[in-house]
Amino acid sequence: MDTKVVAIGKVKIGGRNPLVMIAGPCVIEDAESTLSLAKNINEIAQQQGIPFIFKASYDKANRTSVSAPRGPGLHQGLEILSWIKEEVGVPILSDVHSPDQVEAAAKVLDVIQIPAFLCRQTDLVLAVAKAGKPVNVKKGQFLAPWDMEHVIEKILTTGNRQILLTERGSTFGYNNLVADMRSLIIMRKFAFPVIFDATHSLQLPGGAGKASGGDQEFIPYLARGAVAVGCDAVFLEVHPDPAQGLSDASTMLPLDALPQLIHQLKQIDQIVKHQELYFGK
Repeated sequence: MDTKVVAIGKVKIGGRNPLVMIAGPCVIEDAESTLSLAKNINEIAQQQGIPFIFKASYDKANRTSVSAPRGPGLHQGLEILSWIKEEVGVPILSDVHSPDQVEAAAKVLDVIQIPAFLCRQTDLVLAVAKAGKPVNVKKGQFLAPWDMEHVIEKILTTGNRQILLTERGSTFGYNNLVADMRSLIIMRKFAFPVIFDATHSLQLPGGAGKASGGDQEFIPYLARGAVAVGCDAVFLEVHPDPAQGLSDASTMLPLDALPQLIHQLKQIDQIVKHQELYFGK
C-alpha cells in the first residue's frame, strides 16, 4: 500500500519515493564535532545517492540516571542545529519534550519529533502539530502499532497532515526490546509514511545499570529487514566512535560502517519499490 507523501524541503518521504536516511548522533556533544559529523554523513549520502535528513538531540530528557549527560539544552542546541542547517544545507530533525519548547524549535527544525515516551501526551502532540511542521511520532515501546491511530487522530484535529510514524521497538520483558516487523505493515495502513529506527530498536533500556545497554551488532540486520518489509525511511544514530558517545553508546552505528549499509539498503529498497507481491493468488 502506498502512503501519502510528506515533503521536507527537497526530501520527499512516502509514496514510491526512494528510501530516505535520517541520521546523526544521539545527542549534540559539541558544535564542532556535530557539524563535522553532519558533513561526513552528508558526503556519504551524496555518494550513495540517498536523500538525507540530519538528526541530533539538544536535550536527552529521559536519561536513566540524573547524572547522565543531557546535551547543551534548548537554546544553545537550536543555535548549533541552525548553524549546521546553514553550513550543510540539509533538513534538520530533533525532538521536543514539552509544549513550551515548540515555538522556539519550530523556528529551526524542519521536522519536529515527539519522543516515544511522550507519544500519548495530548498537550505535547497538539502543540507540535499546531506548529505546522512535519511531525515525526515515535511509537511508544508500550503501544501496539494499531494504537498509533489515536495519535494520528489527535494531530489531524489541528489540520496538520504532515505525519511520520516511527517504529523503535516494543517492550519485551525487563530491560529489553523486540522489533516486530509486522508493526511497519500495520502502521503503513494508516496511509502515512513509516520509518524504522534501527538503532533505538536495539536498546536494552536501563540494561547497563545507570545507563541503557544495547545490541549494536544487529543494526545492519534489522535495517535490512525493515527496508525489505517496505519502510519509507530508516533512522540511524551514527557516531565516529560510538564507545565514546555521551548517550546511547551501545546502539550507535560506527560512521565507517554507514556507506556499506546504505548501499545495501538502497539496493533492497529499489527491489521492493519495483515489485508487487501478491499472496494467495
